[in-house]
Amino acid sequence: MITGSIVALVTPMLPDGAIDKEGLATLIEYHIQSGTAALGIAGTTGESATLTMAEHIDIIQFAVEQAAGRIPVVAGTGSNSTHEAIELTVAAAAAGAEYSLLVTPYYNKPPQEGLYRHFCQVAAAVNIPIILYNVPSRTGVDLSSETVLRLSEVGNIAGLKDATGDVERGGALIAKLPDTFGVYSGDDATALDLMCRGGRGNVSVTANVAAAKVAEVCRLALTGDEDGARKLNAELSGLNEALFIEANPIPVKWAMVELGLVKEGIRLPLVALSTAHQETVLEAIRQAGL
Repeated sequence: MITGSIVALVTPMLPDGAIDKEGLATLIEYHIQSGTAALGIAGTTGESATLTMAEHIDIIQFAVEQAAGRIPVVAGTGSNSTHEAIELTVAAAAAGAEYSLLVTPYYNKPPQEGLYRHFCQVAAAVNIPIILYNVPSRTGVDLSSETVLRLSEVGNIAGLKDATGDVERGGALIAKLPDTFGVYSGDDATALDLMCRGGRGNVSVTANVAAAKVAEVCRLALTGDEDGARKLNAELSGLNEALFIEANPIPVKWAMVELGLVKEGIRLPLVALSTAHQETVLEAIRQAGL
């Protein structure tokens, strides 16, 4: 399994909303050079909700080709439709993605048994490892620890991105899971605490703007240097909060424009960061030494 910083990568866009593939290629090179452990492509931060099916698959394929085996690609392929999730995951596997990240089906609020069967059907359709993604604040459904334990027995379901921010719950779950199953934080503010409880890494929004620092925090935490990790993480604490001052990826995309990492472009119904919050994000950027 992957260990370390997995960037929840933005999808660079032009002012008219078109995909900026040149910008995406530049970001991939930036993360390879910065020590990022893997690329999370076409997830929440990548604006998967407003990508067409063709764009979604094309971005994954482009990222695989650009990475060229130098860094693994974790393809976001979840959907609230089991059929669509299978179609996306099969396409990602065919494109060469090393992992699939499957969000819990959103909006239709399935029960735990429905979640279990959904993930089992997707897993049966491919051979690549699947990382479950639990983010109840977004989806309106919570994947219970009991269901995760059941799913950990399915051969190629190999991990969980836990974006609940509940470190106690995450630590208790890690203690019950087999060592071959990786749990990753999906919440930058509490990621270090989860790694200190046995988490394997951080699927990070903050890594979009502070790739090397997030990678180093993960390295220090995972090699047992908790004091060093906490000292460096303190520099990122303001950023970890400010990048969620509005709906992700609004703040992080704005910050990346300010830092010259991407061009200005985001798709409706999302819009650029409001002027009322811009100074907060700028101050967090300064605090992080960026």
